[in-house]
Amino acid sequence: MTEWDSQLRAGAEALTAADPVLAEVIKNAPLPTLLPHKNYYQSLVESIISQQLSVKAAATILERFVALFPGGFPSPEEILDKDVEAYRAAGLSRQKAAYILDLAQKVIDGMIVFDHLDTLSNDEVINELVQVKGVGVWTVHMFLMFCMGRLDVLPVGDLGIKNGIQRLYDFEIKPTEAEMTALAKANNWYPYESLASWYIWHSLNNKPAL
Repeated sequence: MTEWDSQLRAGAEALTAADPVLAEVIKNAPLPTLLPHKNYYQSLVESIISQQLSVKAAATILERFVALFPGGFPSPEEILDKDVEAYRAAGLSRQKAAYILDLAQKVIDGMIVFDHLDTLSNDEVINELVQVKGVGVWTVHMFLMFCMGRLDVLPVGDLGIKNGIQRLYDFEIKPTEAEMTALAKANNWYPYESLASWYIWHSLNNKPAL
């Protein structure tokens, strides 16, 4: 077992001890599929492309996008070498093309610096990345969880988490963000809110959703 797997298992055990509702989910679930990596720039580009698309549609458009560049996944400079219409031809909306161009320009200008993100708190990462057009708090929450491997993220804007909490914890209607935060605190999810969220998605056989 890797050190990362040991962290995930420790988190699962802590949540099992702290929250009897989640314990029932965890005992029938595998370890969460959170695997941190350092390819932050590419992941953020891909997340913009994939927003509000099915997995299949996102994969198709991403493949067409990368195919525009003979050398593989493009650098920010290469992205800026093409205009919106080139990206539209690959299947991106005009808006998403503008977002990707905005990200590339901000990276080149030094407004977005990926190398130092590991030194920042979750809130500081959010504040930095939402400077990019088209990147909101939900996108950064997913980035923190699935790219950076932060285990203490509660994506309160995620519809799947709201649905799962409503179902598991017997809310009459979808919980508010404040209610979700209070529930996490009352059930001692910290510092494993990301794992709790993953298990809630798993309980619905679901994936992160806007």
